[in-house]
Amino acid sequence: MVDVSSTARKIISNVENVIVGKRQQLALSLVSWFCEGHILLEDVPGVAKTMLARALASSVGCNFKRIQCTPDLLPTDVTGTSIFNQKSAEFEFRPGPIFAQIVLADEINRTTPRTQAALLEAMAERRVTVDGVTRELQPPFLVIATQNPIDHEGTFPLPEAQLDRFLMRFSLGYPSMDEELKMLAMLQHGHPLDRLQPVVAAEELIACQQAVREVEVHDKVRQYLMQIIHDTRENEDLALGASPRASIALFRTCQAMAAIRGRKFVQPDDVKRVAGPVLTHRLILRPESRLRKITAEHILSELIAEIAVPTLDE
Repeated sequence: MVDVSSTARKIISNVENVIVGKRQQLALSLVSWFCEGHILLEDVPGVAKTMLARALASSVGCNFKRIQCTPDLLPTDVTGTSIFNQKSAEFEFRPGPIFAQIVLADEINRTTPRTQAALLEAMAERRVTVDGVTRELQPPFLVIATQNPIDHEGTFPLPEAQLDRFLMRFSLGYPSMDEELKMLAMLQHGHPLDRLQPVVAAEELIACQQAVREVEVHDKVRQYLMQIIHDTRENEDLALGASPRASIALFRTCQAMAAIRGRKFVQPDDVKRVAGPVLTHRLILRPESRLRKITAEHILSELIAEIAVPTLDE
């Protein structure tokens, strides 16, 4: 676990040369990557969502591709297609951007449901089938999708079943005034992203993904985790609570959070830290709850506050 913690510190310190004051979001990004999950960044334009994806790729020496989602984007524009080569008189496969190790799907809600489905299938299966041939995606594979929560005109919102495919959803938010002043000083003579060098090899990150699974989760913590999940299913303000996939996601992410913090066991605080990003996008509010301006974040925080926190023996 010391290796996981030191690897995480190296990556976070390196990315902080580019992105200022977002350590919590950087830790959540690494939690998702260590769990082999994918991230949905829901935030306004211009808060460094693309820069976060590029900085993570540069820090681990992974290849990076960006997909600018538009209404005319086709599934083959994502997965790749076979093109006829006149010289060899054969079809040759030209891989799409999904074959990169870190893929940024910018404004995913602007493309059609058919293209969204092709992208999400590759995320879930970690392989792509084109013309009857299945091709594996190169690990460590991470998709970071973004969407603008303000502008909904001409968009195709992700259905709940597809939102459930993302391990975490969170936002970066605006920087403070001091952080923004520091950012201006960093950008004065050039972009720091151009000078960013790898600090961790891809093989080390894959080893961290395997090590995270060995983190011990006490029976009391498992019971605490499952109590949160089951309480969402019985809440009167929710039409649909967290699914079994959500309980697996919460279990895996609290393991990764404990490992990043240098522990071989999970504490209840680890569950609390990741519960919001893991669960809120999987909870469906009743229409009358929406009218009363109740949010999934508010419901989840109330549920967690009412559940007794277990105490673990030394």
